[in-house]
Amino acid sequence: MKGVKNRHKTIGILTGGGDVPGLNPAIRAVTLRAIKEGFKVIGIKNGWKGVISINPSLPIEDQEYCMELTESVVTRIGRSGGTFLHSSRTKADRVPYKMVPEHLKNIYKDEYNDLTPSAVENLKYLGIDYLVPIGGDDTLSYGVRLHREGIKVIAIPKTMDGDVPGTEYCIGFSTCVTRTIELAHDLRTCAGSHERIMVLEVFGRNAGFSALLPTVGGAADRCVIPEHPFDIELLTQLLVEDRLKNPSKYSVVLVSEGAAIKGKGIKYEDDDTDMFGHKKLGGIGDEVGRYIKKLSPKFNNGEEVNIINQKLGYLVRSGQPDALDSIVPTAFANLALDLILKDKSGMMVAINDGKYSAVSIESVKKNEHGQSTKIVNVEKFYDTNRYRPIYKNIMGDPMLILTSD
Repeated sequence: MKGVKNRHKTIGILTGGGDVPGLNPAIRAVTLRAIKEGFKVIGIKNGWKGVISINPSLPIEDQEYCMELTESVVTRIGRSGGTFLHSSRTKADRVPYKMVPEHLKNIYKDEYNDLTPSAVENLKYLGIDYLVPIGGDDTLSYGVRLHREGIKVIAIPKTMDGDVPGTEYCIGFSTCVTRTIELAHDLRTCAGSHERIMVLEVFGRNAGFSALLPTVGGAADRCVIPEHPFDIELLTQLLVEDRLKNPSKYSVVLVSEGAAIKGKGIKYEDDDTDMFGHKKLGGIGDEVGRYIKKLSPKFNNGEEVNIINQKLGYLVRSGQPDALDSIVPTAFANLALDLILKDKSGMMVAINDGKYSAVSIESVKKNEHGQSTKIVNVEKFYDTNRYRPIYKNIMGDPMLILTSD
């Protein structure tokens, strides 16, 4: 394959943002293919935090945030979940002074600091010729910045929410959907035994794919998503009706963590934010449960219906990857190496029209509120009167139906 002439070049890999099953298979596949093609591979720990924390005054072997990746290091990790390179939610162009690495505090003294000059210098110090960041739109948006600064970047998309623009699939999404369906079915035994309405809070800050797809797969009777504020009274009525129709006298709703009751706004755990300005979501499931219990007598002949509330949370992102999140990361990794061997940069590997492809990394764009531009097409895929997915007339749609831009 023509392109890269000097096969003694170095590829850097990092993972940023939340952990998902499928990251380790991607790291393994990038490493094994890169070594086969004659590259040296360096794993950068803790995402962008690791990039800005490298100290060029120290020998590489003394660096805390990087390690050479070899076949023996990565061979067994592909069977495990999470990321053995670890991760962080560091926004390297807006670092609070208290989080500036000690050896840089004499240079960056503002309340918030853009450490991009040091990030570029550190990557050059490590001899990184091509950088492969694996992450969601927050992580990859900084990859865009480094691409504009002249760093050769080939990105790999991952996120539980499935909402990275430019691709129909992101690493971690299938395992999230699989786990959600499995856990919902397991919890049905409790809901049925006690004839309750079960409220399951699931991931989905800005996009409802991780609630909508499990509902398509039979995990729930109804789902509410961030793209459409919902009427809690209507939702209660529908769930009470579902319960009465069910021989086991229970019903189930999936509630995206970013969903909002009409007129009430999004629920947050507290006012703390990460570097990207995101408050930690949480509590909408509990709130929905309280309202449903309170409103249920209106639709249940005056009798209150008890609730089971469960936040699935990290259970759906823990453990081993499922089949799709073992296969796709390997394919994405090899596609990334194909691009590197052609000396391409500023690209993100992707799936579009059901086929492996590559798009400009500039596709990872956000709206004016700093949110992903990839969200559920409510008009086409979501019945706002029934709080259920619409999946008819799907000829020509992606395999996972609702996940294209």
